[in-house]
Amino acid sequence: MVSRQKILIVDDDNNIAELISLYLTKECFETMIVNDGESVLPALDTFRPNLMLLDLMLPGMDGYQVCREVRAKSALPIIMLSAKGEIFDKVLGLELGADDYMEKPFDSKELVARVKAVLRRYKAAPAASEKTDIKCVEYPDLVINQTNYSVIYMGHSVEMPPKELELLYFLASSPNHVFTREQLLDQIWGYEYAGDTRTVDVHIKRLREKIKDHASWKLATIWGIGYKFEVKN
Repeated sequence: MVSRQKILIVDDDNNIAELISLYLTKECFETMIVNDGESVLPALDTFRPNLMLLDLMLPGMDGYQVCREVRAKSALPIIMLSAKGEIFDKVLGLELGADDYMEKPFDSKELVARVKAVLRRYKAAPAASEKTDIKCVEYPDLVINQTNYSVIYMGHSVEMPPKELELLYFLASSPNHVFTREQLLDQIWGYEYAGDTRTVDVHIKRLREKIKDHASWKLATIWGIGYKFEVKN
């Protein structure tokens, strides 16, 4: 029997949490509900979810702090849920490491579609004994390995969430090729991100904070179009 994927639902409104659980259970997911931020880390250890739906307005430890705590120890995919629809709130959530951000109220079909899309794009590192084609690109002082989800920059390992690494790998795999923000959303996130291409800009910004321009290569902005991994001849 194939084990069901597990979704951890974090929301202090139990009525909403139960409704979300019902939607996901109908799609053959296994769910667990917690109603406060302090219960999240223990739930990660006991439930071992494949993805977390995280409400921002929580009693005690809010969703932003929960995201920080989780990201400090795990690359678990996170979709933030919030009634806050301001760009600042979305950008802050993405900067803290969330993979997606949905505004309340939301359509149940869209929520399920986004959960499936994030899970589809999230690829866990294969077991050491598993035979697989190695996805790796190398440049001077930079090695990006999407097979084991590692980045070596200037001789040191750089920690980054899956979406950042996948975006960096995708760009670096096609040096000097210009991609629009819409193309990057489709390739990395796999669906229309509610028309909000700022998520690409946020992830590029975080990559630039970790991976500085090199004499041989850089993450270049093509104004009015998008981005490319520029390699100098």
